[in-house]
Amino acid sequence: MLILGIHSGYHDACAVLFDDYRMVASVALERLTRRKIDGGRIPFEAIAECFGIAGAGPEDIGAVALSRGAFPSRYYRHFPLPRLVENRVREMVGLEKHKSMERECVRYGRTDSATMFDTTAFLRDLGCRGGLPVTFYNHHASHALATLFHTDWDDALLYTADGGGDNVQYSHRILKYGRIATLYGGDDGLLAPVKIDSLGLAYGYATQALGFRINKHEGKLTGLAALGEPMLAAALAAHFRIDDDGRIESDFASYPEMRRWVFGWAEGHPREVVAASVQKVLEDFITESVRRLLARHETRRLGLSGGVFANVKLNQKLAEELPVDEVFVYPAMSDQGLAAGGVLQHLLERDGTEAWLKQRHRLDHLYYGRDYSNDIDPVLGGGGARLVSSEPVQAAAALINAGKVVAIYTKGMEYGPRALGARTIMGAPTKAEINQTLNERLDRSEFMPFAPVVRDVDATRIFRLPPQSLYAARFMTITCQVQDDWRDRIPAVVHVDGTARPQVIRRDDNPLYYDILSAYAGLSGIPVLINTSFNVHEEPIINTPAECLTALRQGRIDYVVTESAVWEYPG
Repeated sequence: MLILGIHSGYHDACAVLFDDYRMVASVALERLTRRKIDGGRIPFEAIAECFGIAGAGPEDIGAVALSRGAFPSRYYRHFPLPRLVENRVREMVGLEKHKSMERECVRYGRTDSATMFDTTAFLRDLGCRGGLPVTFYNHHASHALATLFHTDWDDALLYTADGGGDNVQYSHRILKYGRIATLYGGDDGLLAPVKIDSLGLAYGYATQALGFRINKHEGKLTGLAALGEPMLAAALAAHFRIDDDGRIESDFASYPEMRRWVFGWAEGHPREVVAASVQKVLEDFITESVRRLLARHETRRLGLSGGVFANVKLNQKLAEELPVDEVFVYPAMSDQGLAAGGVLQHLLERDGTEAWLKQRHRLDHLYYGRDYSNDIDPVLGGGGARLVSSEPVQAAAALINAGKVVAIYTKGMEYGPRALGARTIMGAPTKAEINQTLNERLDRSEFMPFAPVVRDVDATRIFRLPPQSLYAARFMTITCQVQDDWRDRIPAVVHVDGTARPQVIRRDDNPLYYDILSAYAGLSGIPVLINTSFNVHEEPIINTPAECLTALRQGRIDYVVTESAVWEYPG
């Protein structure tokens, strides 16, 4: 049975399609509209793209799972008469508002979202059959379940953290004895006053204070943090504490107050110092919170999701400083992963825990966008690009070895925020100067480091990847130390603190990507390539062949390699 998952949040809106327990397609709205972190409405374009990938239509859907995101006012059934009249008038004059289901639940003290929603009208407008099950999933449960589903663990702590969802900013869940228990962060959070406790928002406010954009540029602070000293950390840390249950709290009265304080705290200080300070507070408090929960519940496996865990340095600290056997960070850790987790919550409620746990499997790849492999070469050739070689592996490796920048375009676009070999820019890691020149070509900040890709057979020879980090490293969600004898040989992918954020690739997952890396290693003796996402600053990762052609024509890259050929743009 096909199940449609939808997240209509105010950022990172997305859709996913499952065939029972198997993900068929997943697409973030931003990749189609080309507006970074797009949201605030039902992502109809992403829904249609998922149908197109699956070769299905709305009439084939057997169930729908929704987040408590933004929906047109006409779908709400719980409004008192004055609000109903106002909304009807607005709809008639073309000024209909979107309302957050989360905010409506909080406002009216309710958790029964499905009864507050006109599912009949929604299904009709979506083109689905009437009478289908329509469920609303919990924000943090969906984060946690998506993580757990892609493990084979018998026991685990599932920890989520972000700027907020369903009126809480964290959740703690335990898998043990075949049961999934919610310790904190369930739907009961909708019935309580919001807690002012989010380190994710504190980090976001620091991002704003330095002139960057919240929910978009937090990664810049992670990069800057390695360049500064945490001289301001103690002042920020004084506002937070951890209670006996491992819950993080603060003494701020409201989020506007927290934001004002953070702006004043950061004012007049070097951005590197501010970044290092907020990074230290985030790492210290999350680490101690997780440490207490692991000890109390006697588990050594840790599942992480939510936007806070896009912070790869934090993830390294958790993996290497805590007593854990394995850490897994859900690759679509931001709200782009919510729709998938929502479908998995629907399946858990439909089938029960025992059956659900038996369906779990480890992730092999994230290529869940539309596969344009049959279209890319005709588009490039028809758009003025010139064929360089019909031997893509050897030609691409030779060009990279000669110092050229080569983008790979293959398979379906990656699910989540990382480019992992389907829409990746590759380069030689042997000269640090490529960081500045390539960042300039992509209009990116000069201090942002690149990541390496390495074959599974070479990973621990090049990087100090402990066993507990290996699964996470396949999806580039964690940093680690670079082996001492390799730091000077691959300077373009080594951070100033001696770490890197590797992608460990297996051949079965992406033969073209793997073989180019192998061929480059044969030519250069260096079994590592630069992997940076195929996009320019402030734009999402590219999706279509036309977008690939535009990047080639604009000179963002020197060459494009496909399954069949290597292309350049003359001029």
